[in-house]
Amino acid sequence: MSLYLIILIISIAGPLAMSFEKNLRLYKRWKFLLPAILITMVFFVAWDIIFTDIGCWFFNPRYNSGIYINKLPLEEYLFFIAIPYACAFSFYAVQFHFPKFKFNAKWTKILTYIIVGTSLIISVVYSDLTYTSINFLILAVILLLSYIFAKDVVEYYLAIYPILLIPFFIVNGVLTGTGIEQAVFDYNPDVILGVRILSVPLEDMFYNFSLLLSPLALTHIFEKRFKTSKAL
Repeated sequence: MSLYLIILIISIAGPLAMSFEKNLRLYKRWKFLLPAILITMVFFVAWDIIFTDIGCWFFNPRYNSGIYINKLPLEEYLFFIAIPYACAFSFYAVQFHFPKFKFNAKWTKILTYIIVGTSLIISVVYSDLTYTSINFLILAVILLLSYIFAKDVVEYYLAIYPILLIPFFIVNGVLTGTGIEQAVFDYNPDVILGVRILSVPLEDMFYNFSLLLSPLALTHIFEKRFKTSKAL
């Protein structure tokens, strides 16, 4: 079994088992959450394939199964299921146990506009760095759309995301080379700023922000539409 697959199994095992916990009962959200994750997966896999093809990043065959689909190892596809699900579990768990742990409407608006504005500026200033520029552009779009269509989620997400960065640095740290001889995947230095925390490129923190927010916002939208149609 590949190291990449082992990391993914460890990441999702606990959250999946705890999804049946009698209070949180995340499994009841599956009919909304799983389609949301799959839709997000389609977008990010397409991005992944394009960036792999143009040489922005690469995968180390030493740490994956060797099964490739459109130049991506099988584990990379599973990554976009396992990690968003594990983080969605953490998000809903914090939200359930600490329902007041969020920003109010005023501060959510202020922070959203600051993050969106800053992201757009960074995207333009570093337009010569492919990953940096596209990453921040997509973050601005996803956050703005989430704020428009799922503001309740954004209120919690902006507060909870720093907590989600803890498992992120553990998992992504190993994947990018922390504690192992070589990285499971790594980046072309010509497309990133070159600033790293441990072995994690700074841009990955914001890539992760978009990747995790997308299924949460979509789940909220699906739930809201379901409740509306049921009430009619």
